[in-house]
Amino acid sequence: MNTRLQEKYKKEIAKTLKDKFKYKNDLEIPKLEKVVINMGVGEAVKDSKKIEAALNDLAAITGQKPIITKSKKANASFKLREGMPIGVKVTLRKNKMYEFVDRFVNIALPRVRDFRGVNKKSFDGKGNYALGLKEQYVFPEIEYDNVDSVRGMDIIFVTSAKSDEEARELLNGFDFPFNQ
Repeated sequence: MNTRLQEKYKKEIAKTLKDKFKYKNDLEIPKLEKVVINMGVGEAVKDSKKIEAALNDLAAITGQKPIITKSKKANASFKLREGMPIGVKVTLRKNKMYEFVDRFVNIALPRVRDFRGVNKKSFDGKGNYALGLKEQYVFPEIEYDNVDSVRGMDIIFVTSAKSDEEARELLNGFDFPFNQ
């Protein structure tokens, strides 16, 4: 079953993009391929329970079980050994991705303190968009009383767009609040 945002993409956004960029083939139209959410947990080096708390938070936010990322190199100044857990990440695709984007744009972003829009310069040159959140409280799935510490997260929206301009128009169609 398609989500509300998938229907909007099929009925409105795809047609708008096709007209604006003069695509000849429907497969050329940019689409959202995946959303990757990464939460670094540096304090997990000292306390292994922090990784479990981050896992639970990210699972509640995304509705999907995250994987634990481990360090690739040892670093003595951080007391970090190779293979130690240092973060969690999850990759969302298809229905879960569209549901997350819908909740993120319509519920979570308006709850960010002093929010004036997302930065329109955060594209990577290949049509992907990345942004960071400073706290996980903006998601309504997180209960304020059960959180042990504030953690930020990086969210990357991977699109099939060839350029940043095409990706910006795609995300504008999903009602991303870009700042001026």
